[in-house]
Amino acid sequence: MSRPGGPGPGRFTEPTLGQLAPEHRLRRLELLVTRRLDGLLHGQHLGLLPGPGSEFTGAREYRPGEDEVRRMDWAVTARTTLPHVREVDADRELTTWLLVDSTPSMDFGTAELDKRELAVAATAAVGFLTAGTGNRLGAHLLDGTGIRRLPARTGRTHLLGLLNLLLAAPRRDTSGPAPSLADAVTTLHRAARGRGLAVLVSDFLDGLPDTEGGTPDWEPAVRRLGVRHQVLAVEVVDPRELELPDVGLITLVDPETGRRREVSTADRRLRERYAAAAAGQRELVRQALRRSGAAHLPLRTDRDWVADVVRHVHSQRRLAGAGRPPTAAVRGGAV
Repeated sequence: MSRPGGPGPGRFTEPTLGQLAPEHRLRRLELLVTRRLDGLLHGQHLGLLPGPGSEFTGAREYRPGEDEVRRMDWAVTARTTLPHVREVDADRELTTWLLVDSTPSMDFGTAELDKRELAVAATAAVGFLTAGTGNRLGAHLLDGTGIRRLPARTGRTHLLGLLNLLLAAPRRDTSGPAPSLADAVTTLHRAARGRGLAVLVSDFLDGLPDTEGGTPDWEPAVRRLGVRHQVLAVEVVDPRELELPDVGLITLVDPETGRRREVSTADRRLRERYAAAAAGQRELVRQALRRSGAAHLPLRTDRDWVADVVRHVHSQRRLAGAGRPPTAAVRGGAV
C-alpha cells in the first residue's frame, strides 16, 4: 500500500513553526511541559556502577588495606561477628540519546501540526523532562542526506539549538540516498557506549515487510539497543495515514520514492481496505517494539500530545512502582 503523500505544494509555502517566532514558541512549549508534568518525572534513574554514592545495595566482608573504616557496617558486623563494609551505587548523571527521523515521510500532516513538527515537540518534551544537573542530551538526526550527529552536552542552550536545527532542516531533501532506520539505530548504538536512555522518534514506516508475518528491518537493531539502554519509541502518526475520507478522486504520493497513484475515495470498499491495511501496519509496529523491549509512546498530530505524554508517564510510573523495591532511590530524571 502506498503511503499518503504531502497535502500539496501550497502546504510548504505557509509559515512553519520555525518561522513563527521559534524562540517564543519553544518557551511556551517548555512552560506547557513543565507545568503539566511537574513532579512526575524528576528522579527516576539509579546509579549503574558500584562506587561512592548514597544508595545502599548490601554489605560484604571488610578487606584490610583496601576498605575505609568509615564505610564499616556496624549492624552487620555485630550480627555476624565479622567486620563488614557497606556497598552503595554510584550517583550517576543521566545521558539521553535521541534519534529523530526527519526523512520525507515525516513532512506529512493534515492537522494543526505535521509529523515533523510533532517530532520536534516530542524531542522538546524529552529534553525538558530529562534536564537536570549534570544530565546530558545527545542526538542523531536522520534525514534525506544521511545522519547528523550532535554530541551529548548539558544545558538549555544546547537543547534549544537542537530544536532550532530540527525546525530549520530542509524539507523533502532527496539529494542523496538516505540511510535506513535500521542503520540509524545501529549507528546510535555504536555511539552511545554508556548506559542511559535512548529515545527513537519516527513514524517507523521504513523497513516494514511486504509480506504478512514478516518483521521490520529495524527490529533487531532496536533489540540490541535495548540490551544496553532503556529505550523509548515515540511513534508519530497522522490520522490520514489510518483512514481515508470520502473526498472523491485524489493522488497518493510516496514521499520516499515519489511514486504516485490516483484512487477514488468514494469507493467504500477501498476505504475499508485502506483502514484495515493501515491498522495492520500499526499493529506490526506495536508488536515489533514490544518484542524489542522498548516502551511505546504513540502520538497523533490531531490529538493533545502533552496529554498523551502525561498518560504514558503515569503508566510507566505505575509499572516502575510495581516492580521496584521500596528502598530504590530516585535521582536525576528519565522518561
